[in-house]
Amino acid sequence: MRILENVISDRGSKYAVSGGPCQSEDEAKAFIKELCRKKKFAKATHHSWGLLTADGALKNDDGEAGAGMVILRMLERAGVTDHLVVVTRWYGGKHLGGDRFRHVQDAVRIYLDAP
Repeated sequence: MRILENVISDRGSKYAVSGGPCQSEDEAKAFIKELCRKKKFAKATHHSWGLLTADGALKNDDGEAGAGMVILRMLERAGVTDHLVVVTRWYGGKHLGGDRFRHVQDAVRIYLDAP
């Protein structure tokens, strides 16, 4: 499990991105559960994720409508399979509108570009 915290901050909302090897929805749910064992992540507003497997594409917006699809598109473009990417958001009290999609995209890019 790789976690990159505080990658983006905008109008009080904060973002983190994490990921690791994963091959099924059950493994993805176990990953989120493990992530939420960290008190900070348990208090997050959203854990949106995407995963490409041999069986197809899986995603979960976790209340952040459209975020899972943004993550899937990024994984498809990068050719990343069997690797879960989770974008976590702590809501800061102000709506971000369309900027939230840019932040999800930027968070995934940061994760994919990290050594």
